[in-house]
Amino acid sequence: MSLDENFDKVLGRVAELRALMAEGSLSPEDYTAYSKEYAELEPVAERIEAVKSARSELADLEAMAAAEADPEMRALAEAEARELKQGLPDMERQLQLALLPKDEADEKNAILEIRAGTGGDEAALFAADLFGMYQRFAGLHGWKFEIMELAETDTGGYKEAVASVTGRNVFARLKFESGVHRVQRVPETEAQGRIHTSAATVAVLPEAEDVDIQIDDKDLRIDVFRASGAGGQHVNRTESAVRITHLPTGIVVSQQDEKSQHKNKAKAMKILRSRLYEAERASLAAERAADRRSQVGSGDRSERIRTYNFPQGRVTDHRINLTLYKIDKIINGEALDEIIDALIAEDEAARLAEIA
Repeated sequence: MSLDENFDKVLGRVAELRALMAEGSLSPEDYTAYSKEYAELEPVAERIEAVKSARSELADLEAMAAAEADPEMRALAEAEARELKQGLPDMERQLQLALLPKDEADEKNAILEIRAGTGGDEAALFAADLFGMYQRFAGLHGWKFEIMELAETDTGGYKEAVASVTGRNVFARLKFESGVHRVQRVPETEAQGRIHTSAATVAVLPEAEDVDIQIDDKDLRIDVFRASGAGGQHVNRTESAVRITHLPTGIVVSQQDEKSQHKNKAKAMKILRSRLYEAERASLAAERAADRRSQVGSGDRSERIRTYNFPQGRVTDHRINLTLYKIDKIINGEALDEIIDALIAEDEAARLAEIA
């Protein structure tokens, strides 16, 4: 379908929705659904009308310049046409972006999971650094960052850390962070000053709501046990920890951070629901893009996506060959947006190329 055909399709649908909502015979459910669709399409329709108007005006100016006998008037028409012609490609690109299919999960909150990979204690310390980076990044964006699970090591690192991130467009901004993150630096315990390489995995899951994933109670096995590790004497006295196994998929989630068994179960169900939702999304995406494998946005955690090289002060995202020499600002969360913006732009360009 050509771009102009897409324009006509959107304008036709907007007119159709406007007529349907004006009838007054819709059920409340249908009216709500049509209103939502209309609210999403109306700004796109306005952009289409603006592009059509600009194109028409450009054609008129070019015809005027060609036919005008007065040199002064011709020069004026040519100048206006030139200015309009320079701005039109950007208007069309913004419109094409608006026409791209939306990821329904973009507006959702997210579950952030970080696990130490290869590298022993240094990998756990790096996992803690990444967790802190995202926590600070969330704070800079005004998002709520709620720690749900922490498995700490004796050296202050994290074997595993899970958080709920809540706010506007959280998943849209964080979804390209999923993958293997590699660090190259000299550990504090390294007497010879040798650079070590270790890794941690990051998983960003859209937080599923009850309406997204229906879980049948008969598909769950719920075990309770006494919590272990940090947390004071209480954790060893009562069976407050909860382990939930989703039998059809084999997914297991454990929670022991809260003193209340009820709260631990609620947290575990929140994580389970999000993991099931992400598995369903990944399955659908694989079906739609079986013949296309783009590293950007693939969420393939077997691939190294980024390297943090401390001796050289650089961070390299291997998916888009972007290197920034501002590792401190990135680890502090301040410059992470620069990488994320570049990843989003690359993803948009790839999707535009597909429909071109």
